[in-house]
Amino acid sequence: MRRWLGAVRAGAGDAGKVRVRTLPNSKFLLAVAVLGLSGLGLAASEALAKPRPAKPPTQAQAPGLAAPAPPKPSDYSDSDADENGVVAVINDQIVSEYDLRQRLALVLSTSGMAPTADNKKKMRPQVLETLKTEKLELEEAQRKNITVSPPEVDKEIEGILKDNNLTTDQLKGVLARSGVAMETLRGQIAVQLAWQKAIEDEYGDRINITDQDVTDEMARVTEGKNKPHYLAAEIFLPVDSPEQDATVFKSANDLIAQMQSGAPFPTIARQFSQSPTAAAGGDLGWVVDGQLNNDLNDALAKLAVGGVSPPVRAAGGYYILALRDKQMGADTVLPEPVKAAPQKPGYLPLARILMPLPPKAPKEYVQKVFNMAADLRAHIESCQQAQKMVAPIKGIVFQSLGEMKLSDLSEQIQAEVAKTQSGEPTEPFMSPAGIEVFARCDAPAPKVLQRFPVPTRDEVERRLFQQQISMLARRYIRDLRREANVETR
Repeated sequence: MRRWLGAVRAGAGDAGKVRVRTLPNSKFLLAVAVLGLSGLGLAASEALAKPRPAKPPTQAQAPGLAAPAPPKPSDYSDSDADENGVVAVINDQIVSEYDLRQRLALVLSTSGMAPTADNKKKMRPQVLETLKTEKLELEEAQRKNITVSPPEVDKEIEGILKDNNLTTDQLKGVLARSGVAMETLRGQIAVQLAWQKAIEDEYGDRINITDQDVTDEMARVTEGKNKPHYLAAEIFLPVDSPEQDATVFKSANDLIAQMQSGAPFPTIARQFSQSPTAAAGGDLGWVVDGQLNNDLNDALAKLAVGGVSPPVRAAGGYYILALRDKQMGADTVLPEPVKAAPQKPGYLPLARILMPLPPKAPKEYVQKVFNMAADLRAHIESCQQAQKMVAPIKGIVFQSLGEMKLSDLSEQIQAEVAKTQSGEPTEPFMSPAGIEVFARCDAPAPKVLQRFPVPTRDEVERRLFQQQISMLARRYIRDLRREANVETR
């Protein structure tokens, strides 16, 4: 039976023919990232909540908290050199310095990384490799006379706008403030659509999931229903020759370092993973304990929910795994939910993020800082993560305040904190010291364990299809790389 090619997840969609977009709208959540005042950005993550619209700055005070010296406006600026030239030649196609600079800016914005010189240096090799791969994908699509029309790209962008309550002008503004041309985003979407069509053309009629295949897999699933199940995601970096091993391993560790600094796993997966699951943020769906090969299974079993593995060498290259959720066996007797530790009445552990303002700062400058604070707030998941995310951004101050007596804070801060849940940040506000965000550092309630629900036949069929198409697509791009003439300058 034929299935439309796409990033199909186990358990997603209805039965029958399913086509999931290369950039599924339900996955591509647009959120402004932490970039400095040079711009906002995109963030794609199933785990990221859509940021609420930024409220106008209001006055508030934080008694007893000293204000550091305000930064100069240039502290938040970005100064890419305006240089051009050719950085790589892939067969007869070139990657220009402008292409690389634009994509690097897009990647930094989509991942929530600060556009520091160190981050640019670390990410440049990975971004260049991605661009070289895209050139091969585009060339193959052109060889097959595959085209992607502007309306097809428009449809993807319309989904992004709809999911994030944005207008076209607002999206253009978000990209422009990051120094990213709208055509850079459109170009990336177009290549992904073209490559998806190329894979469909090459393999769409070769994949045949029979009823017996589904029956056999259902039997295997039923046999393992009492084992732990993991909601996993992957980043796959291929190793096409032994000489590449060390380089790819370093690239994998660099990506992990960026995620440890606050970059969302799904966004890094979309930008750098060479598996078809990249289109869905690396989502593998639910896998049963023992379903993956031994090395990958062992790495996944060691992770806590929310954890990311070190690079794992397996067939074809290096994998980075993320554990999004976990379910116990279907017949497991679950313990009573653990209640969160009680807090000291009237006290909360808090952290303060301050973006100082210079005296008599222009209105436009203040608004930029306020927008940046709103961007940062959208990405904060914990006080520890916020500290790592803020650390490389010049001019922003992070203070761990410890247990704070709420009555010692201003009425507005108390009101803002009262709107939050454990581990959440407040909305940004203006104080005499600058623009501020307070984050609650109390641990959220422990996650309640769930039992594994046995999947339907349709879900199993889609899982089998995804496994086969992923294997074939990896082989496809590997063969294209081996046959290509690539020169890096």
